[in-house]
Amino acid sequence: MKQTVYITRKLPDEIVEKLTHYFHVRMWEEEGKPVPREVLLKEVENANGLICLLTDTIDEEVISRAKHLQIISNVAVGYNNIDVQAATNKGIIVTNTPGVLTETTADLTFTLLMAAARGVTAASDALRGGQWGAWSLMEFTGQDIFGATLGIIGLGRIGEALVKRAQGFNMNVLYYNRTRKYEKERELGITYAEQTELLQRSDYVCLMLPYSPEVHHLIGKEELSLMKQNAILINTARGGLVDEAALYHALKSGEIWGAGLDVFEQEPVPVDHHLLTLANVVTLPHIGSASLNTRMKMAHLAADNIVRVLNGDTPLTEVRL
Repeated sequence: MKQTVYITRKLPDEIVEKLTHYFHVRMWEEEGKPVPREVLLKEVENANGLICLLTDTIDEEVISRAKHLQIISNVAVGYNNIDVQAATNKGIIVTNTPGVLTETTADLTFTLLMAAARGVTAASDALRGGQWGAWSLMEFTGQDIFGATLGIIGLGRIGEALVKRAQGFNMNVLYYNRTRKYEKERELGITYAEQTELLQRSDYVCLMLPYSPEVHHLIGKEELSLMKQNAILINTARGGLVDEAALYHALKSGEIWGAGLDVFEQEPVPVDHHLLTLANVVTLPHIGSASLNTRMKMAHLAADNIVRVLNGDTPLTEVRL
């Protein structure tokens, strides 16, 4: 009898076909709607493998319902939607999809930086709204990128890829990481700075670190007060890294120039969210890895982890505590 794999969101046919070759596959057939909690709790009872997305909360309750579950395969680099400790305690392997989305996410991060710097969305909205009148010397002015100072908090794979893009703009790059990376300093020509110094000196601050309870609201009122008045905060990592109420105040009062946000504490973000009312914020719906090629690679890697584990092999990308 074939083992059962449950998929919490509709995936491309070729991914489903790969899994169907080995397993009995059940899937929530909606693309734009998360699986209801009650459905997930029922389906996980008899699943041997689970493929889920960041929007799915795989907590202790879900894990406790699983009678036969061997692997939870998350289609994302981050895994703060999963109670990894509870899974580990039950002998369930957790995997993610690192590496394959590095360059794509770095592309999006720099795109967001440029859009926020030059006020691209506000200018476009003004044009479309018939607000582009006579040419004015100071109208639609933004911040320069070439030669500016970029501060990166969290120098992982995506942070390193972002450095290479910044080098094309002759940017001075500072970084802060929990563990200082001397070899990367020499290799990439970047400078280590403690977080306080980085915030004070940077024209652009990019958050590139994974979320954990230890870094919840890493950027709050105090940190924002350290930043330059012309500084721009970019977050393509996780929403929980930023105190959104403090950021709103800093942006509305002109304490910092602007922000570019691909992630929020609550996703999907409510349409009446206070940050969406500000013209000096560029907002995106968590599309850091959203190129067709990269998303397919992520889905294939998630499926490959399922195939390997349920066939008695080791996973390719296991999350370890």
